[in-house]
Amino acid sequence: MAYSPLRITFPLTFPVQPQCSPLPILPPLSPKPLILRRSLHSNPLRISKLAPKVSTVQDAVGGVVSLIQSSPPTWQSALLSNLLIFVVGSPLLVTGLSLSGIGAAFLLGTLTWRAFGPSGFLLVATYFVIGTAATKVKIAQKEAQGVAEKRKGRRGPGSVIGSSAAGCVCACLSIFGVGGQAFSRLWQLGFVASFCTKLSDTVSSEIGKAYGKTTYLVTTFKVVPRGTEGAVSVEGTIAGILASVLLAFIGHLMGEINRQGVAICVLASQIANLGESIIGAALQEKEGFRWLNNDAVNVINISMGTIIALFIQQVLQNWLM
Repeated sequence: MAYSPLRITFPLTFPVQPQCSPLPILPPLSPKPLILRRSLHSNPLRISKLAPKVSTVQDAVGGVVSLIQSSPPTWQSALLSNLLIFVVGSPLLVTGLSLSGIGAAFLLGTLTWRAFGPSGFLLVATYFVIGTAATKVKIAQKEAQGVAEKRKGRRGPGSVIGSSAAGCVCACLSIFGVGGQAFSRLWQLGFVASFCTKLSDTVSSEIGKAYGKTTYLVTTFKVVPRGTEGAVSVEGTIAGILASVLLAFIGHLMGEINRQGVAICVLASQIANLGESIIGAALQEKEGFRWLNNDAVNVINISMGTIIALFIQQVLQNWLM
């Protein structure tokens, strides 16, 4: 059987396709260059350089914290703690103290921290906040009447020292261990009583100037203008009692005094404030007593409060024994 050769002729013909509109020609995409970021972990040399620095910072922070928490407190911990607190609290401090007053308050805070630790410092800080707030109450009205504290209530070093003299003495007695362990709690009681006395005096005076409807001279009960030395008012007296109760209770919560100590501090502060009013009415600014200014009267006032509290405590202790 014979086969004929297959022949293919060109061009081949295919079915005609419908014409389509040509697609637009887009420019070729230029890919962004790939940026490889080197992580810290990919550079062991850099880690080795940073590790000692991180460790040094951690050690320094740990050392500061352990120093602040040192028990019993040391002079180093007292200085460092006060420095940190005063830097952070400087906006509040400048509202109630002059620049020299802040310096005196720093010394007081350092001594307090060294003697009684953070609890004693917080007690003094509470006294400062409440006392400053009371001084600022109706300050414009007090200035118009001429009975406001100088420098818009910002107290100077004389006021700081006068308000804390008895407390500083108790702090020194505690630091040097005068009387031994048996007297350590007694010095704490005297410390709290001194600031309860001063806070009660400050609050009663400032609230009396702001809200006292009638002020009486304590020696004669004669009605006198607000701000008169030795004058008292019902509103101011009640406010002063509440302030001493509050500060004494805070001292109890912080472990400075017991419940009996709260009552002793409140009672001693009111007796001392009555004595201070009598001194102010009878002697202050009188002939022969020009030296008896507000700062001197403050020292006498808080000293009386401290001594009375210590005396009451000793009497009760001997009576109960």
